[in-house]
Amino acid sequence: MLRCKRLRIDSDQGTVDYRIEDGAVETRTLGKSSADRSWRRLTSDQLSAHVESNTVVAQWLKRRMGVHRLVRACTDFRPMMAA
Repeated sequence: MLRCKRLRIDSDQGTVDYRIEDGAVETRTLGKSSADRSWRRLTSDQLSAHVESNTVVAQWLKRRMGVHRLVRACTDFRPMMAA
């Protein structure tokens, strides 16, 4: 079964690409006025906003990552270190 490794969303303002790289979700904007085309990692807050709004990005991530991995990515969980 082939799975898409990237998601591309086209609009009047330009194109936004999403990918999962090394377990992190990254994005880049390819717009007419966008000079910086480098990949940036989405924060847990940005991922949470997609999930709460049930965007196309969130639906794609659920299929690609699975619900449990996506929820973990949204929580920004860091284990406590022993003092």
